Amino acid sequence: MSTTAKRRRIVSVRTRIVATITLVAAVGLMAVGATLYIVEHGKVLTQIDERLEANLESARFIVEQGPNGTWASATAALEAVVQRMSPDDNTGAAGIVNDRIALVPGVPLDVDLLDAPGFVDHLTTTINSEPRRGTYAEEGVTWRYVGIPITLAGSPPPETVLFTMVYDVNAELEELNELAVLYVVTASIVLALTAVTAWVVAGRLLRPLRHMRRTAERISARSLSERLPVHGRDDVSELAGTMNAMLDRLDAAMDSQRQLVSDVGHELKTPMTIVRGYLEVMDPLDPADVRDTQDLAIDELDRMAQLVQDLASAARLHGPAPISPVAVDASDLMHQIIRKAEGIEGATVTAGPIADVVFPVDPARITQALLQLAQNGVTHGGGQLEMGSTVQDDTVYLWVRDHGSGVPLENRETIFERFYRSEAGGSGLGLNIVDVIARAHGGTAGVTDPPNGPGSLFYLSLPRLTHPERTPAHGVDSHRR
Repeated sequence: MSTTAKRRRIVSVRTRIVATITLVAAVGLMAVGATLYIVEHGKVLTQIDERLEANLESARFIVEQGPNGTWASATAALEAVVQRMSPDDNTGAAGIVNDRIALVPGVPLDVDLLDAPGFVDHLTTTINSEPRRGTYAEEGVTWRYVGIPITLAGSPPPETVLFTMVYDVNAELEELNELAVLYVVTASIVLALTAVTAWVVAGRLLRPLRHMRRTAERISARSLSERLPVHGRDDVSELAGTMNAMLDRLDAAMDSQRQLVSDVGHELKTPMTIVRGYLEVMDPLDPADVRDTQDLAIDELDRMAQLVQDLASAARLHGPAPISPVAVDASDLMHQIIRKAEGIEGATVTAGPIADVVFPVDPARITQALLQLAQNGVTHGGGQLEMGSTVQDDTVYLWVRDHGSGVPLENRETIFERFYRSEAGGSGLGLNIVDVIARAHGGTAGVTDPPNGPGSLFYLSLPRLTHPERTPAHGVDSHRR
């Protein structure tokens, strides 16, 4: 299955952003709309109950304030109540005598109680001697009503009649429902505009990321020179800058790898050519020639083995954790290294000034570097060595001085490069390993002239305190002891 096919099934970041924004907006609009509808719905029902309560009080007042303080009959009082009621929108009213509608207002009302024949039976069976408010939701109607019994003792039959007023709840809520529909339509339009706006804005914001993806697809091990465009001062531009820095490191690593392969090939080619050449011309019947060729082949193989060992040591120094620094007494460490250097064949070591300071280093790696400098002094400087350390400001200098012919000024930078070899031979990795160890500690390795006499002074300049982002120091005079 191709990578392109897999990518097509993945929901893009742009789509997820738009979907999330639209969903959040939809939830927010729904919550606001639902809250408003519930509140307004409750207000409408409360207003209906308040108007029914007002009509109840009005009916009581009319009955209590009859002509001359009394009524001729309960029916006469009911008639007065029906006639004096103020009709309202979406209302209906009637006077019920002997379980049937006998009186209605003289003006047409919005609600006809005959539309629900069972309503009268409902009232007569649920209302006794006290007024009652309730809801009738049958026969396709939803009415909020008040039923008011009117009873006059000694009245001609019937002594008890019933007045009722109803509000059509559905009609009262119709305007609110229309507003709700309008809100839904408006909210839908707002959501559509939000989605379109989010799509456009997300596309513009993510455009640099798409450029990054296309650039990353074009970049390969053979083409690491291309870089991402950096526009603006936002998070995306910072990401582009970070990726460019990563590509710079990868490019440098690839160049270093290619150079390493080329150098190793060149270094191994020479001894292999020498061994092959001597083997081809060797006379197998001549014991002396065979012994000479054998010695030469073993010597070249030993040189190749040393080269591989030095390469492995250098590779470990380029790993994720090349050093393990701990607080070390520089004086104790230097004395130990001097004793070890005395065991190098051909070395005569004397101790120079030694600083008394504690600083963070990997003692094993520092020992390896200084012993390599000591071995280098034996190989190129005659073997008479002086080792010591000094402190200047926040830097500790560990040094090895030989009494050889010295290092020409033009070669003092290149001798620490990988596979640089002098006429005395060697793998060309020793001083490079020293330089890598120094840089892993946040310092540098270098060589300068001693303050007096012939020879060279090789040194490590290391920070006295931990400086993760320390810039390696340069110069010559500051490294003199």
